[in-house]
Amino acid sequence: MRNMSVVTRFILTGLPHAPALDIPLFGIFLVIYVLTVVGNLLILLVITVDSHLHTPMYYFLANLSFIDMWFSTVTVPKMLMTLVSPGGGAISFHGCVAQLYSFHFLGSTECFLYTVMSYDRYLAISQPLRYASLMGGRACALLATTTWLSGSLHSAVQTTLTFRLPYCGPSQIQHYFCDGPPILRLACADTSMNERVIFVNIGVVALSCFLLIVLSYVSIVCSILKIRTSEGRCRAFQTCTSHCIVVLCFFVPCVFVYLRPGSKDAVDGIVAVFYTVLTPLLNPVVYTLRNKEVKKALFKVRSKSVFTE
Repeated sequence: MRNMSVVTRFILTGLPHAPALDIPLFGIFLVIYVLTVVGNLLILLVITVDSHLHTPMYYFLANLSFIDMWFSTVTVPKMLMTLVSPGGGAISFHGCVAQLYSFHFLGSTECFLYTVMSYDRYLAISQPLRYASLMGGRACALLATTTWLSGSLHSAVQTTLTFRLPYCGPSQIQHYFCDGPPILRLACADTSMNERVIFVNIGVVALSCFLLIVLSYVSIVCSILKIRTSEGRCRAFQTCTSHCIVVLCFFVPCVFVYLRPGSKDAVDGIVAVFYTVLTPLLNPVVYTLRNKEVKKALFKVRSKSVFTE
């Protein structure tokens, strides 16, 4: 279908809230955003500097921190503008295209990366003697590259299906960022086929990744129960608990927003805060506060900086 769009810009309505909450919400989300960027940058710095963290698990964690830092940056700054500026919700047509592509690119890449990380934990716990040979530098690079390329392809499909339709008004997007479902409601054409294809596309990716993660952790639990020492079992469980917490906080809201019938704008906007704002913050919090190796590396970096001063 030829795109006959006459819309040159969209208006993001932002989060549904009382006007009196503009400043408090701005302050809260600004603090969360700053902590998210700084926290993920710290993880990247520590993993890069400390040679003890040059392992497959931390290689994938570095990728996750990089994604989370930009995943939050794609949506939060624009949301902050809608809270304090009268015209802050305005976004150009091409800017909206770029935001939707970036959002789904980073989001789906993170989805694939969680799957790879669960597979890495499965090999580390279930195949400890073969782990080093199975997850060498080349294998890690190949897995990471595949997640980024798969995310790019998935996002290209989402973006193409969304913006191949004509948009001739209205131009108000009932959300705080450009996303497929609220944008499709503004199209001046039948969107049923697009919605079905997008639903299947997201459903296949999300459910496939989630099932593979569950399968990996079922195998991991079976392997952990075979460990004879209670200390060994406790350490293995602690290694995987952090990953499970972040995975659940990412997948559950996504499934709620994209894979349920009768989607509601107000509810979707609020639930989306969990995986666009809070989950990127959870990464540095969970992986540092629950991880002795990262905390030790952070202390070493801090000690070196103090010593050099």
